[in-house]
Amino acid sequence: MGPEVSAFVADGPLPGEETGEEAEIDRRARQLDAIPRPLSLAEAEALAGCFGPDDCYGLAWTMAHLIETAPGPVPTSAPAPGGGAHARIHRWAVAAGLVAEGSEAVARGGGDGGAFPA
Repeated sequence: MGPEVSAFVADGPLPGEETGEEAEIDRRARQLDAIPRPLSLAEAEALAGCFGPDDCYGLAWTMAHLIETAPGPVPTSAPAPGGGAHARIHRWAVAAGLVAEGSEAVARGGGDGGAFPA
């Protein structure tokens, strides 16, 4: 895994729009921009575990599009019931063939900011 992806993953999930500080959100955006494309499957899987409770001002979609650059479906954990934005991103990614469906583990998910289409 590249150092840019490792650094992003080490910082944990994206912050929520209501709780994240502007400087933190800007820093995470710069981290995502610095990640070289295309991703390996391992890098895509690691990033797939970093979705936060909402779309984080579009950063969740930026991360989803990064995951798209991997060479095949990414095995991910299914979002928790009521996972809000994360659940909608996960359904979209499964439908697009970007992630494999049916994992038994539960991923982080959070409240629903309502920014994603259902």
